[in-house]
Amino acid sequence: MTLSSRPALVEGLQPLADRYDLVLCDVWGVLHNGVKAYDAAGEALTEFRNRGGRVVLVSNAPRPGSAVGVQLDGFRVLRSAYDAIVTSGDLTRLAIEERLDKVVHHIGPPRDMPVYEGLDVRFGSIEEADYVVCSGFEDDERETAEDYRLRLEAMLKRGLLMVCANPDLVVERGNVIVPCAGAIALAYEEMGGDVYYAGKPHEPIYEKAIAVAAGLNGREIPKDRVLAIGDAIRTDIAGAAGFGIDSLLIARGIHAEELGVHRGPLVSQHVQDWIDLQPVRPQAIADVLSWAA
Repeated sequence: MTLSSRPALVEGLQPLADRYDLVLCDVWGVLHNGVKAYDAAGEALTEFRNRGGRVVLVSNAPRPGSAVGVQLDGFRVLRSAYDAIVTSGDLTRLAIEERLDKVVHHIGPPRDMPVYEGLDVRFGSIEEADYVVCSGFEDDERETAEDYRLRLEAMLKRGLLMVCANPDLVVERGNVIVPCAGAIALAYEEMGGDVYYAGKPHEPIYEKAIAVAAGLNGREIPKDRVLAIGDAIRTDIAGAAGFGIDSLLIARGIHAEELGVHRGPLVSQHVQDWIDLQPVRPQAIADVLSWAA
């Protein structure tokens, strides 16, 4: 799909499908909202696969792909919707494996601990640590990044690297927007701290996803045959643009309020006005992920 100054508003994946061999699809906000699955999204990806395409789910979840797969089963996302899952948790785990001789301090809730599973990791306080892994807020319903300022100042004083296991700033949980590890990492970076971002919009997660797809296909897939789908301008769309692949923005996600879709259908002029204010733009925009209207 050629880059145009204004993204096309599409009714679903069908008008785009023949142009691509691989879809790199976001999970949270596209396939589910943290409470329930979006059935039409799973059906759309299933149809794409039935027509010979590959689908790799690319998520900023701070847990391994295997753990995300279990979560998707719990939401009843169709197994037929995807071939593989690559997460920022997978890349975080690789970063941890490279530092098994060092002490790590963890910031995040207990549900993110599977990222360390099976690894001989030594945990310690900020004063004892050689680096920090931040997977999220310990209480994402009440805390803000400001609640972590004293810890971040202590980390900065010691010059500790932060591995951010989820670069998202926020995510939609049901009808509520909650903060993610990216908000803490951004605060640390703005203070002068050193941050390694394990997921979108940074290239390593796209390189990993492309490699997984190539292994499944038995051949390399050209970038002009790859479509990224996601609901976040800052991560999904910016990441696709930086990696040199096309993207489809799902409006009814974290930008739903800005795009006005909670109040009704997409309005072309309003959408285009909003897109004109963004640093990057997708090739197409859909209300939700579906196969056709």
